[in-house]
Amino acid sequence: MPEIGCYGLAGHTSSPRDLLAEARLAEDLGIGAVFLSERFNVKDAGVLAGAAAAATERIGIATAATNHNTRHPLVTATMASTLHRLSEGRYAFGLGRGFDLLFDVMGLPRVTGAQMRDAIGIYRRLWHGEAFGHSGPAGDFPYLSQGADLDEDVPVLMMAIGERSLRLAGQVADGVVLHTFLTDDTLARSVATVRAAAEQAGRDPGSVRVWSVLATVDDEIAEEARLRKLVGRLATYLQGYGEVLVRANGWSLDDLARFRAHPLVQGYPGAFDAIGTVEELTRLRDEALPAHWLAASATGTAEQCAARVRDQLDAGADSVVLHGATPAELAGVVRAWAEVRDPGLDALPANPGWGRR
Repeated sequence: MPEIGCYGLAGHTSSPRDLLAEARLAEDLGIGAVFLSERFNVKDAGVLAGAAAAATERIGIATAATNHNTRHPLVTATMASTLHRLSEGRYAFGLGRGFDLLFDVMGLPRVTGAQMRDAIGIYRRLWHGEAFGHSGPAGDFPYLSQGADLDEDVPVLMMAIGERSLRLAGQVADGVVLHTFLTDDTLARSVATVRAAAEQAGRDPGSVRVWSVLATVDDEIAEEARLRKLVGRLATYLQGYGEVLVRANGWSLDDLARFRAHPLVQGYPGAFDAIGTVEELTRLRDEALPAHWLAASATGTAEQCAARVRDQLDAGADSVVLHGATPAELAGVVRAWAEVRDPGLDALPANPGWGRR
C-alpha cells in the first residue's frame, strides 16, 4: 500500500537495532514506506536508512529529515547516492529547516530557505556526475565531485509547515512531508499552496507528492502510551516551535500563552514525550491543551482511524504517514485500511519521494 507510511523508531529510542524488526514488520503488513527522523544521539539518518534498506526488499525508505548544515554537501550527497544504490532506488532524501536554538548551541548557521534551495541544487548536480566549484547561500566550496560515472535520480523530500516553506517545497522538491497535528482545513490549504507554487514554477503540480502526517493512536494502545504519543508529542512541539504550528492551524495564540504559563510547563526539564509521567500528561490534557488541538489526529477504533486516513486523502494529500506508533501498534489500523482503500492507489510509486510520473 504505497499510500501509507510509518516512522521507524518513532520518537525517542535507546535501541536503534529495533529498527530492523520494525522495518521487516512494516513491509510484511503492507505499509508502503518507512520514514526515519534524525536525533543527535543514536539516530543517525544515514546509518538507519542503510539498516532499513539491508533488512527489507520492497518498502520505500525516506529520511525525514536531516539538515543540510550538519554535513559537508559532498558527504550528504554521498550518503544519499550510496543509499539510492543500496536500496535499488527505494530511497528518498529528506531535508528540513531544523531548530534555530539547537544550531546556535552547536555553533552552526541557522537554516534559511535560500540555503536549502542552494543545497538541493548542489546535491542534484553531484548525483548527476558534475564536477564544479560553488559559491552561494549554502556555502563556498572550491571543488565538488562524486565522479563522472554517477547519474542518479534521487528524489528530494522537504519537510514544511509554514507558507514560505510550503512554497519553496512546491518550487524545488519532489515531495513534501507536512507536520503532525494539522487540521483537515490546514492540510487542504497546505496542499493547495504546494500545488500553486509548483505550477507557478513551471512544474506539473500533480507530480509533487504530498504526505500528510497523522498522529495515529488507536484504542488498543495502553493509556500511558496513548498519553505520551498524543498529549506528550503535541506538548513537545509546542515547547519547541509553538507559534509556527498554532499560526499554521489558525489556533488561538492566547491558548498557546496559557499553555506556556501553566506551572507544569514553565521550567520543565525536558521533552514531555520523553520524560512526562502519566500524572503530568493527564494534567496537561485536562488543564493546558484545548481538546480541539488534540483532535487533529486519528484515535478510537482501528476502523475510525482508517476513516481518518481517508479524510487526509480527501483533503488533497497523496499519501499519509501514520505517525507516533510502531508497526506492531499500527497493525490493526493497517488491516482496517486495507479493507476500505481504493485499489487505484496502487499506481503510486513505491519510492516515497516520487509523485505520479
